[in-house]
Amino acid sequence: MSGPIVLVGAGEFTPSMEALDHDLLAATGAARPRVVILPTASFPDGEAVFRRWMAMGTQHFRRLGADVDGLPVHGPEDADRPEHLEAVGRADLIYVSGGKPAHLLATLRGSGLWAAAQAAHDRGAALVGCSAGAMVLAQHQVRVRRRLPFPPRWDEALGLAAGLAVLPHYDRLPEPFAALIAFRAPRGTAILGIDEDTAVGGRAGTWQVRGPRRVTVWRGRHRQRLHDGDV
Repeated sequence: MSGPIVLVGAGEFTPSMEALDHDLLAATGAARPRVVILPTASFPDGEAVFRRWMAMGTQHFRRLGADVDGLPVHGPEDADRPEHLEAVGRADLIYVSGGKPAHLLATLRGSGLWAAAQAAHDRGAALVGCSAGAMVLAQHQVRVRRRLPFPPRWDEALGLAAGLAVLPHYDRLPEPFAALIAFRAPRGTAILGIDEDTAVGGRAGTWQVRGPRRVTVWRGRHRQRLHDGDV
């Protein structure tokens, strides 16, 4: 059976995510689960930032009892390296952290690395995306633009979370701004506005909220608020 998909609004590798990450590791059934960290989305912010996120992820999951590989996948040129595909292929949990979603999507789409991640997920590995990582795992991804952000433009993302698009850091967005994005979403797409330190986890189309804050679901102009434990 395919593994779980987890979409996190923000807060990867911090104490706020420890309980969720502990549960994900326990669910693998492995005595010492294998975790792969992909900090690719942070590379446009510089090598030092990239290395910091990799180190944070490695330390976080080692504290929780996992064997961890931080993969230096900077961009498309690294996404077909055999050693990276091998590490992803034997992982019990693959964690795609935050940064620039467009760079992350361009790196993963059509790559051997993404094919290996899908194969691992199909045999039961958990796939976790935080912030930009959550956006890319969804069906559609809004383009993040500094200038002229309206009308919003949408790209096909990796499609693992079918029928969804994610707005991470939702509690930091002015909601009228978020609503305008939601109103322009591709037809039939549900928008998940995920607050920081909060996640949505699911398998086979059933999703549950985990965390201290809220998830806001937009379906067209209809808005729904969900809290910890809500399905």
